[in-house]
Amino acid sequence: MTITTERKAALIKEHARTEGDTGSPEVQVAILTERIINLTEHFKTHAKDNHSRRGLLTLVNTRRSLLSYLKKIDQQRYLALIAKLGLRK
Repeated sequence: MTITTERKAALIKEHARTEGDTGSPEVQVAILTERIINLTEHFKTHAKDNHSRRGLLTLVNTRRSLLSYLKKIDQQRYLALIAKLGLRK
């Protein structure tokens, strides 16, 4: 359910705006998306894991908030990010 350190570092490197950037909305959304995908796979085999499902809803809401913020401050970055991650508008 968690992402490995190597995978997280790869996501940071891929989505960072500058060297050492770990806090930009793009990086945060990419990491949250990876965690959401992992949890979604987890629920295919553990359908009754309601405690983790609550965590999934928290992750989705946090990602939605970050995407709304990014859309508000820079529309082009928002569109590029959802295209890169394959998210629906």
